[in-house]
Amino acid sequence: MKIAIAGASGRMGRMLVEAVLADPDARLSGALDRAGSPALGQDAGLFLGSNTGVAITDDIEAVLSQSEYLIDFTRPEGTLAHLAVARRHGVKMIVGTTGFGEAQKAELAAAAQSLAIVFAPNMSVGVNVTFKLLDLAAQYLSTGYDIEIIEAHHRHKIDAPSGTALRMGEVIAKALGRDLSKVAVYGREGVTGARDPSTIGFATVRGGDIVGDHTALFAGDGERIEISHKSSSRKSYANGALVAARFLADKSQGLFDMQDVLGLR
Repeated sequence: MKIAIAGASGRMGRMLVEAVLADPDARLSGALDRAGSPALGQDAGLFLGSNTGVAITDDIEAVLSQSEYLIDFTRPEGTLAHLAVARRHGVKMIVGTTGFGEAQKAELAAAAQSLAIVFAPNMSVGVNVTFKLLDLAAQYLSTGYDIEIIEAHHRHKIDAPSGTALRMGEVIAKALGRDLSKVAVYGREGVTGARDPSTIGFATVRGGDIVGDHTALFAGDGERIEISHKSSSRKSYANGALVAARFLADKSQGLFDMQDVLGLR
């Protein structure tokens, strides 16, 4: 698999580069970064003390002309700019970027009519099994339990709540027959009154170097059920992205997520 990495000098980008280099079925075909990045021109494996022969560049046309896949965990604006070029070159995309608005998600869906895309807020196999567990829990704890989602990430994360937390909320709301946009509560301050039992609350923590902690709390009378996933390394996201790339091998179009990739539907 000829795989290019977007945001190759960032924390997640470096983990993706390392994962591709370690995979016997994959070859690093390109490493992209934003214009003006101090990493431009450096070997993509410099942080590993490795000479890959692939220099980090901002020339997406050149990189995608010699790639089969692009793994992109950058920012919505950058991902959509990459998407336009990927469509021209027929390069399949694995998108782990978070923070998309509804209109931006619609752009991804439209592109998937002619391009194979895996789009998931979290590529970790463990997180996606957690989504399945939440679906089951919500069905059995549909009454008498207040639902709160608590997430924590490093100080550099720019969107909140995290894409994974929002996806947890979407999974739970769907299982309950609710519309998350109508029942989500993203912050509480002052005299808020009694809790509306139909709502799904979100709490966000930002600090230090926390990779990603997510907990769904079902709080009833006399008991609490907590379903949690905690990441100690971004390696699980990178490995999941490679699983997604393999899934796309025989796909020419369509928008998929990790539930499709892992057969958890």
